[in-house]
Amino acid sequence: MIPPPTLHARTKAFAKDTPWKSWWCILSTTFLMVAFMALTLPGWPLAFRIFCSILSGLLVIRLFVIYHDQQHHAILPKSKTAELYMRLFGIWVLCPSSIWRSSHDYHHAHNSKLRSAHIGSYPVMTKDNYRTTPRGERFKYLLMRHPLTILFGYVFVFFLGMVIYPMSRDLRKHYDCLLALLLHLALAATIVAVFGWLALALTLIIPLFIACALGSYLFYAQHNFPGVTFKDKGGWTHEGAALESSSYLRTNPLMAWFTGNIGYHHIHHLNHRIPFYRLPEIYRAIPELQSAKTTTLSPLEIFRCLRLKVWCVETQRMVGVRGL
Repeated sequence: MIPPPTLHARTKAFAKDTPWKSWWCILSTTFLMVAFMALTLPGWPLAFRIFCSILSGLLVIRLFVIYHDQQHHAILPKSKTAELYMRLFGIWVLCPSSIWRSSHDYHHAHNSKLRSAHIGSYPVMTKDNYRTTPRGERFKYLLMRHPLTILFGYVFVFFLGMVIYPMSRDLRKHYDCLLALLLHLALAATIVAVFGWLALALTLIIPLFIACALGSYLFYAQHNFPGVTFKDKGGWTHEGAALESSSYLRTNPLMAWFTGNIGYHHIHHLNHRIPFYRLPEIYRAIPELQSAKTTTLSPLEIFRCLRLKVWCVETQRMVGVRGL
């Protein structure tokens, strides 16, 4: 008897992009982002400029997810133009391709493995390891997972983590990190010189702050949520890591558009070659994908995710550190 196809094999039919749709998503999102950023400049009422600044941040998130898909070669895998444009976007958004691609590919290959989950992701300690770790290391560990670190992802996750740290370790390999730093400083100086400090806040700082904060939390909640599982040595499988250790983050249709359907993260980890705009399609087509572990962006769910700190081997669940 021929065995039934694996769940991953059943997703392969969806792992193909439609080039015109991919380009439409890139170009339309870029146009809207640039247009709303232009509307944050002087000449408009302040309340309207603030509104456009917030919308710009949400559009940065959408374009970042598109960048993420292109870096996975889920969309436009053979287009040199798309590769160049997305590399330039990565430099602008403080997430250069050299560090993002290497760390994120590693994350996909080692998702939910306790001994290597910290590379390209938030670190995970077991409860016993946390108890025996020196106080300074515990402070550093909790700082990396702290809500304020995630909220200020613009500074800690992207500027320091994705630009300064890789550049300081290997400038030759991560020269695009230096380009990101220089471009960011040049843009900031130019905006201040021409339009003033308020324009800098509304046109550059606030949009990137919103995008980086939301992006940092989304990445956190995708792998740190009630019900997540981690494996030490044996028992790890690619399919298990996708379905048991990657969440389905439910959002309303508008937020799903702004976040590029990244909430279907369990499907993305099952097959990262599926274009983001086909994720709802495959979710509806394969019933097994509809029973994923879920979370939302409600305040209660955010609190439940953020309170998780260490992995308890005995109970096989993430717990807080109070009382340890």
